[in-house]
Amino acid sequence: MRAGINWPGLVGGVAVILLVVISLFVPWWQLTVGEDLVKANVSPIYTNFDFIGSSFTIPLLLALNVSSIILMTAGGIAVLIYSVKPTTSYSKQLLGFGYRKPLYALIFFIIGLYATTVVVKSVFGFDVPLIGSAIVTMPTEMTQGATVSVPMVAGFQWPFWLAVAASVLCIAARLFHPKIVPIKGPVVNSTSTAPASPAPTVA
Repeated sequence: MRAGINWPGLVGGVAVILLVVISLFVPWWQLTVGEDLVKANVSPIYTNFDFIGSSFTIPLLLALNVSSIILMTAGGIAVLIYSVKPTTSYSKQLLGFGYRKPLYALIFFIIGLYATTVVVKSVFGFDVPLIGSAIVTMPTEMTQGATVSVPMVAGFQWPFWLAVAASVLCIAARLFHPKIVPIKGPVVNSTSTAPASPAPTVA
């Protein structure tokens, strides 16, 4: 193995770039209502909804997705550059900028997903499962007085776990940094401070 490379950071940076590309096609979390009647494909990178075969996006979510793409891509590239040159003068700045990006995306994604289920519960009166399946009875106001129950199936997809792995690797790169670039201690002056011997007197 080549010395002077932060290997967790190198793998983590590659994982972040792959995560961005894969998440354009495969969601982190998916909800299916009925027999593919409604499907929600959700991730920080790309979010879209299918309704009876028709796909659409929400402009606000699309803007947030584009911001996430830019930030995560920049973070992954920063970690990659740092990892191959961890001893340069700007390396720690690159690491500090990049290693937090997948972790922040993961945290905000989980918080946003949970908050959405709470809002749906408070507004529409039914629970949306985060994981697993459930039979949900729709409010009569939405079904013109008829009692309608629909199955819902939800779960995290494999790119979510790739995001977890990328976050762990980038954090490991930060923890591994001092082993590659040790913190310099104070410089000790080795010059003796003992007083000089007096000059011999001449008789």
